[in-house]
Amino acid sequence: MKAVQTGRPDYDARMRRARHLAAAHPFAAEVLTFYERLVAFQKDFYGKIRCSGRVPPRSGMDGHLRSELHLGDLLRHFPELLALLRNVGPQPVAEAARAMASRASSEWSDLLMDFWSFSRGTESGAEVQDLPAQPLEEFVLRAFLQPYAEFLAGRMPEAPLAATYRSCPRCGSPPLLGVLRQEGDGGKRRLLCSFCLQEWDFRRIFCAACGEEDEKKLPVYVAEQFPHVRVESCDTCGFYLRTIDLTKDGNAVPLVDDLAAIPLSLWAHERGYARVHPNLLGT
Repeated sequence: MKAVQTGRPDYDARMRRARHLAAAHPFAAEVLTFYERLVAFQKDFYGKIRCSGRVPPRSGMDGHLRSELHLGDLLRHFPELLALLRNVGPQPVAEAARAMASRASSEWSDLLMDFWSFSRGTESGAEVQDLPAQPLEEFVLRAFLQPYAEFLAGRMPEAPLAATYRSCPRCGSPPLLGVLRQEGDGGKRRLLCSFCLQEWDFRRIFCAACGEEDEKKLPVYVAEQFPHVRVESCDTCGFYLRTIDLTKDGNAVPLVDDLAAIPLSLWAHERGYARVHPNLLGT
């Protein structure tokens, strides 16, 4: 694999898009305003990770992002996230952060290590395990570790294109989203990882959950309210993947536009489809 620097995540773009969508879609304003505050923490935390000088120079460079977690001094920033969530999070999130804040730091370390260790495996079509944690607790752990995962993933070699990976080739996590990017006269499909937030190439007519290839069993739905957001469902396995079509809206930020498309989740669930993996805020 050729080493490719994927670049730093653009946290400012995520915050700008959250503000824009909050104004455009009042029903999602509370979620997006909270997300903006969370991204501000993640941006600051990412900067501290880059400047810490304590990340092992080859961490993540063996092709397995989850091969080892080096918390080191990073753990001392965990209370900052808990304080933020207690102050600005929705009530269930604030209560979860309050409960976690009452635990010993050794318990925090164990929880973070357990979260990091789960869902490993980078083989094409690998089964991904579920973390045995409460959803709100998992949210806190994921929100904290995601900037570190993004940092390591940006230092890793680009994924090979010899196989169709239904789980992230860098960290083994399931996909969060599909992304259609302009290429030639059409759109090229990529998948966005639910944890390290890196993208990899993926076939257009292919279920990311079960590998179904029959186009007749892979219906696509688009709502008038969100013309650039597709619900790509599978009648074989009953899962769906939300896809952000950048050929229709080049200003979209997939990670953020996904959060705003709350009605599409309700629509899919009413028809019996389950999402391959929820986004950070469960919208």
